[in-house]
Amino acid sequence: MDNDHRSTPRRRVLKAATISFGGGAISCAVRNLSNGGASLEVESPVGIPESIVLVMDGGDRRCRVIWRKEKRIGVRFTNSKDEPKPAL
Repeated sequence: MDNDHRSTPRRRVLKAATISFGGGAISCAVRNLSNGGASLEVESPVGIPESIVLVMDGGDRRCRVIWRKEKRIGVRFTNSKDEPKPAL
């Protein structure tokens, strides 16, 4: 049974990255990645705002957090001009 409701398929990866936001930055690991978003592993999701910038080797991506669970957060990549840009 397929429980994957994502609009684009994700591929498993393990890449070091940084979550950047107005209050600072924290390290994370990108666990899976698609054109539309990613699953990130963090020490704690507490204090991470809804709008963040994910800093990876491939460049910075503006994101919106769409779910949080234990030490994981799911983000959707955004490019919308209406999306508030996090202060860096």
